[in-house]
Amino acid sequence: MLINGPNLNLLGQREVDIYGSKTLNEIEDNLKDIANQENAELICFQSNSEGEMIDQVHDALDLNVQFILINPAAYTHTSIALRDAFLSTSIPFYEVHITDINDREDFRKISYLKDIAQKSFIGHGVKGYEIALLHAIKEMRT
Repeated sequence: MLINGPNLNLLGQREVDIYGSKTLNEIEDNLKDIANQENAELICFQSNSEGEMIDQVHDALDLNVQFILINPAAYTHTSIALRDAFLSTSIPFYEVHITDINDREDFRKISYLKDIAQKSFIGHGVKGYEIALLHAIKEMRT
């Protein structure tokens, strides 16, 4: 499962100099193609609402999701509730960020998920999603 947080629905339009020109739909379509080539299924979800993202993590249990990739966007730095959702479900996950949050404003250097994520992929641009997906598929198969 791929979960994208607030404002990522505007990829391709917002701050193109920082986030690039690819839209979220283009990123998701590419990732679904990669998953299909690897005989895996990818469910994609985006929300600007913290509660909906938490519900999606909870719903992943019923859907038998084996691994989650998440770009929590601004909720990276604020959401203890999202952290608690991952701790409650125990579904392994990777944290993904298009930019290097450690090279941005001081408040963006804090991640409430970093220490509980299996791994973090930061600063690889949208390619980071692909790298994380391939790592997740490999992890699920071992």
